[in-house]
Amino acid sequence: MRNLIPDLKRVACDTRGAEIAEAAAVLPIMFMILLGIFWFGQAFSIYGAITRAAQDGARAGSLPFCATCNGDNTLTAYATNAVNAVQNDLLASKLDPTLAQWPASHTALPACAVGGGSKDCDNSASTRVCVQAPIQLTNSGLGATGLCGISVSISYPYRFWLPFTSISKQTILITASSRMRLETR
Repeated sequence: MRNLIPDLKRVACDTRGAEIAEAAAVLPIMFMILLGIFWFGQAFSIYGAITRAAQDGARAGSLPFCATCNGDNTLTAYATNAVNAVQNDLLASKLDPTLAQWPASHTALPACAVGGGSKDCDNSASTRVCVQAPIQLTNSGLGATGLCGISVSISYPYRFWLPFTSISKQTILITASSRMRLETR
């Protein structure tokens, strides 16, 4: 029993630095994981904000009235309403609307007319929001036109910062789009 106590003291003395070495190995990894969670959370928050902005833009662009257009109910007025709604939502989310960009790869959607070809983004305004109207939302059968709608797409840049990695300080584009039926009444 007497030989056991000195042996235990020696073992205890030998492992005193192990905790510091383990902490030095684990804490940087834990810090990187926490930073990654924070930055991915920020990106997800921006994605939610621009998705909501695209939905509200499509909703505003689908309405059959234009309160600020002096009786002009053309599709350009609807696109203006959609862009204004997107910009207001971005401001409400504390995002800078001037940083918004056209989606890098937007598809020209089928136009809402019999044999109408495709409808590309409306670039009549100097906005950075892709508004496509009128587009065909459903397949037309037997020569009839399908359900007509509007599509709003937007991209927003996000600078991802995770030190000591290959993705540090890279800008990614977060893209959102929404489609909604054009209201007739």
